[in-house]
Amino acid sequence: MSYRGIETFALQPIHSDSEPESSSTNPHPSGVRSASPRTPRRSSSSTSSSPSPSPPGTTPTYPRHLAFINSSADNSPSSQQAAHGLTGSQHPDARSGVGQHHGSRPGSGVSSGSGMAGASGIHRNASNGSYRQSKYRYSDDENEDEAPLLLHSSSTPFINSGGSSSATTPRGLGAASGKGPSRQKLSAIMDDLKSNKESKAAKSRTIDFHASGKFTCVDTKEKNRYPPNVTRNTKYNIFTFIPVVLWEQFKFFLNLYFLLVALSQFIPALKIGYIVTYVAPLCFVLAVTIGKEAVDDMKRYRRDQEANSQKYQILAPGGGFKQIPSSKIRVGDMIVVKKNQNVPADMILLRTTEESGACFIRTDQLDGETDWKLRLAVPSCQSLPNDDALLDLHASIYADAPHKDIHSFIGNFSKEGDGPGIQTEPLSVDNTLWANTVIASGNAIGFVIYTGKDTRAVMNTNHPKTKIGLLDSEVNRLSKILCAFTLTLSLSMIALNGFAGLWYIYLFRFLILFSSIIPISLRVNLDMGKTVYGWQIMNDPEIAGTIVRTSTIPEELGRIEYLLSDKTGTLTKNDMELKKLHMGTMSYSADTMDEISTHLDNAYSQQSSGFNRARGMTTAPTHAGGTKARRDISSRVREIVQALALCHNVTPVQEDNGSITYQASSPDEVAIVKWTESVGLTLVFRDISNIHIRNSHGDIFEYEVLQVFPFTSETKRMGIIVRDLTTGEITFYEKGADVVMAKIVQYNDWLEEECGNMAREGLRTLVVARKRLSEEMYQNFEAQYHVAKTSITDRTAAMNAVVNKMLEQDLELLGLTGVEDKLQDGVKTTLELLRNAGLKIWMLTGDKIETATCIAISSKLVARNQSIHQIAKLNNALDAQDELDLLRNKKDCCLVIDGESIQLCLDYLREEFIEITVRLPVVVCCRCSPTQKAEIARLIKQYTKKRICCIGDGGNDVSMIQQADVGVGIVGKEGKQASLAADFSVMQFSYLTKLLLWHGRNSYKRSAKLSQFVIHRGLIISIMQAVFSAMFYFAPIALFQGWLIVGYTTVYTNAPVFSLVLDRDVPEDIALLYPELYRDLTKGRSLSYKTFFSWLLISVYQGGAIMILSILLFENQFVNIVSISFTALVLNELLMVALEINTWHRFMIVSEVATLAIYVVSMVFLPTYFDLDFILTKTFLWKVTLITAVSSFPLYVIKFLRRKFAPPSYSKLTG
Repeated sequence: MSYRGIETFALQPIHSDSEPESSSTNPHPSGVRSASPRTPRRSSSSTSSSPSPSPPGTTPTYPRHLAFINSSADNSPSSQQAAHGLTGSQHPDARSGVGQHHGSRPGSGVSSGSGMAGASGIHRNASNGSYRQSKYRYSDDENEDEAPLLLHSSSTPFINSGGSSSATTPRGLGAASGKGPSRQKLSAIMDDLKSNKESKAAKSRTIDFHASGKFTCVDTKEKNRYPPNVTRNTKYNIFTFIPVVLWEQFKFFLNLYFLLVALSQFIPALKIGYIVTYVAPLCFVLAVTIGKEAVDDMKRYRRDQEANSQKYQILAPGGGFKQIPSSKIRVGDMIVVKKNQNVPADMILLRTTEESGACFIRTDQLDGETDWKLRLAVPSCQSLPNDDALLDLHASIYADAPHKDIHSFIGNFSKEGDGPGIQTEPLSVDNTLWANTVIASGNAIGFVIYTGKDTRAVMNTNHPKTKIGLLDSEVNRLSKILCAFTLTLSLSMIALNGFAGLWYIYLFRFLILFSSIIPISLRVNLDMGKTVYGWQIMNDPEIAGTIVRTSTIPEELGRIEYLLSDKTGTLTKNDMELKKLHMGTMSYSADTMDEISTHLDNAYSQQSSGFNRARGMTTAPTHAGGTKARRDISSRVREIVQALALCHNVTPVQEDNGSITYQASSPDEVAIVKWTESVGLTLVFRDISNIHIRNSHGDIFEYEVLQVFPFTSETKRMGIIVRDLTTGEITFYEKGADVVMAKIVQYNDWLEEECGNMAREGLRTLVVARKRLSEEMYQNFEAQYHVAKTSITDRTAAMNAVVNKMLEQDLELLGLTGVEDKLQDGVKTTLELLRNAGLKIWMLTGDKIETATCIAISSKLVARNQSIHQIAKLNNALDAQDELDLLRNKKDCCLVIDGESIQLCLDYLREEFIEITVRLPVVVCCRCSPTQKAEIARLIKQYTKKRICCIGDGGNDVSMIQQADVGVGIVGKEGKQASLAADFSVMQFSYLTKLLLWHGRNSYKRSAKLSQFVIHRGLIISIMQAVFSAMFYFAPIALFQGWLIVGYTTVYTNAPVFSLVLDRDVPEDIALLYPELYRDLTKGRSLSYKTFFSWLLISVYQGGAIMILSILLFENQFVNIVSISFTALVLNELLMVALEINTWHRFMIVSEVATLAIYVVSMVFLPTYFDLDFILTKTFLWKVTLITAVSSFPLYVIKFLRRKFAPPSYSKLTG
């Protein structure tokens, strides 16, 4: 939203507290300044400006963040041509900074320039202390970095900050036009700004090094504006622990139900048996949960304390260093970070012990990437004679508002130079040290800009919601059915008694008596089972290194129907090797690479005896028509190899053992540099300003690095400008994806065709080009590029615009490289097995269609004789609709679609696109962005309601992995970011076979059987209670009380029932050999309403049979009914475990025997419930045997008949 109609708004500068307001010579006490004529300003350089003396009595005290500016800066009316605006200390929303004006745009009122500038658009002119305004922008976007306070009109001239003017307007608004908003409107605007500030706590900031020669990075009040540098990962504190934990537990239906049941026992009219029998189970469950939470939070607290107490050296007043804990670090401190030490806060790198001003950092704890990153010190600080010289700097650092993007930063470093002006240097992410990274080389001094919750590490720390598996949701639905059944059973008992007496009291008593229908032990048993499944997965030697990060969803591995996979590093190894080099008229492959070495050797041999030794380029100048003179083959080979040896971000690093390794952010880069080494051109040295390469003759060629343009996912290319120190020639090299480079290079008739040919071979292509620059051309570019680099608003766009305009025009095409990414081990077999298991597989990749199609075929993702339907370069919704209509009738084909077409379908034909594509067995999505990957995962999940699994290995796969029901991350060459964000971490793609087909099967089948058996265990005892009450005049009297009711679900049955978590229905080799068995799991038949009601009928039959026979056979003593029925009940449950388990194993047998022994021994110690004289008689034995046989034997008969006439799908395989 924006406001219109306000032309100009300006206030006077801030005066110091000690200076009387009357001391100013301002003729406008209200703060209104007059308008100056529209006088063009003289352009000045970025490092100097010419001040003029200040008239007496008019020197204002500027805000603290401008304190380093010389107080004698000119404030005379003749030189002040920018408006004084609200500053950070005048208005909470202001974000001011320091900039250097380079001129003004006529009629706009905004001076162009660079340097420190606030996101508020109020820019400081270093020569006269004035400010300039920029257009006000108001945004509700939480990621918006700018919220300028003032409004700007193109008709507004600069406003004089001092002295009178003929254009003076008494209102102070609309100085140029004579128009302006009313005070009410202005007040509304400012109120809106205030509310905007309150909704956006994070603001850009400008931080001084010190003020008035006193060492204080920022004063106490300023420091308190920013959060403390405290690591706090605990979920609770001493006051919130109990309330929050209890809330987290009782917001679930089961726990709340049992809480109400337990509380009801404190009401005398509702009390049934011992209170402890109702309170103890609930307290046990809560104690286990509270204890687990307490232990976990205590571990987090200790880790926090350890991190917060880490000692760091800080540059102390007067020179030298002192140690402070990490928690005491504040914004503006200068911190020394030593090699292999964690960076404690987000900092700007000021100095390093490396002379070049560069240092390497490890970012694996931040982004999961294992490659070292190069960081650069601020040149002005690195050139200082020693560290103590930092204390003498009159400088300031502007930093944009804190945000999550670790690959983006906008800032400026400004300091007073030897001359009268302000020197400004741009800061980017290359100058930053983010918290949680580790210094890998040398020592560094950093200037703290963000602390605590403002750091990138904390802002990117996600606490994703706990995933709830489909089985847990199904169990929750069944619990609600059981609750309704409990209520129905209780009402039936009251109704059959004719609602006699205090029926409403009886109703509650029956509800309490039947409360065991909803077993409180269900959640405990399932959680313990999940722990066992996780342990089995992590200790499987065939999938060594697998980590279960989310222990709540192992059953989901057995319900997957859609698999979404990345390509590079997931299906492929991310192990790059340059396989082809094409130069238009010449092509070299792996078999002919030795020819390149020969040509290269010849080229350098010829040049060593001639002129231009370093480069040896004998090509004629380019003609206006774009044609080039003919060059010999050796020269052309040398040019492209040299381009590949120079155009990269690779740095050679010497290890402790003396060996040389290459460090880069991309495996492609390392592969290419290793290839240039193999053909005879070796990278031997690289720092921020120099590159040295060596040929096969041992000659060293030195180049000065003038500019580097890093690769980004948006630009899809990287470039470098180097100067040959021997010849002085300046060359711009660039390499990138063919889709962007084709528009940049000179016209040719072979690039597109050869890119397609390489892609069909499965190779990743890079187009290599160059442009020679004269000294004048480069200086012109550098001046404009510096202006763009110091811009605060839209810096990246401005920089790209300058590069595109001045460099990326008609580049000379040198050649095309093809890099192979090898398939992961076992990928073909894994994809074939998963496809046979019924999974629909989607491959989502950023590669081009040809490469992705080739990998899909070679990896067997596309089955034999399966057709491929390709959709690419759609321009409108009508074309997309036609393609989808054509695809609708193709049921068994592979769809290959590019990112642009996907986005078109998602924008206009979302439902039709998902409806059609989810039916296909294979879909390959090319040129996909990370956002599109996550969106596709979300849409499939929403539309199909099926379980989806996403697997990837890079940071660009994290959003997709987190969106999935089951996220699997691969620990690969791109680092551990995907692995850390996933639910399951594996070492390679082929591990999915066993993870899904074996562990997924077991986890789901076991949990389904365990949950139903636990429900059965509660149902049968409640049915017995109902029968007992019905036969004794519907009296709400408990059948089993005290220890019996507690022991029934613990020592008497728990171990045998829990042994079900080790059951297996088929052997492992059968499950892996016949993946078709997995299809049955996705249908959810192991836990369904059909199986639930089957168990309900079994419970009704067995509970009724045991209770009725016990009553019919009792010996006129109530105690005999309890002993007979309870013994029969325990024996029945032990027999049911033996009946339901598919594979008898050691733990099951031991638990059955041990439980039976414990029960027999306990009879001796429970004389209240068991009469030993009666129990030791033959009458007791035959009655119990008869009752148990009647309740259990029919089920064995039914199981036998079912296996004979309706065997399960796997019976033929295992029989």
